[in-house]
Amino acid sequence: MHRQKNAKEVRGVELDAQTRCLHYRSALDIIAIKMMCCGIYYACKDCHEELADHPIKVWPKERWDCEAVLCGSCGAELSIAEYMETGYKCPVCSAAFNPGCRNHYHFYFGEPT
Repeated sequence: MHRQKNAKEVRGVELDAQTRCLHYRSALDIIAIKMMCCGIYYACKDCHEELADHPIKVWPKERWDCEAVLCGSCGAELSIAEYMETGYKCPVCSAAFNPGCRNHYHFYFGEPT
């Protein structure tokens, strides 16, 4: 189930309205990730490192059913598993996501077993 929530707080450095930050600014960089360690959405791991007072803790595979990915276009919250199966577009609004983000999954999500 996808929930749309307006005004979901996202933290980051130089954020725009679609959750792009100083570190990732392409047209496709429109997701934020709820960090396992603090339950707060951040635009990226680099923003978390700059703004949080603790290290990132990755989501273990057994928790991939938790809503932890936010579409910066429509505000839909996706589970990690749903996000990984989207084909790089939001299942609610069809906004395109950056396929290159898959190269960073290990910073946020534990390795599949």
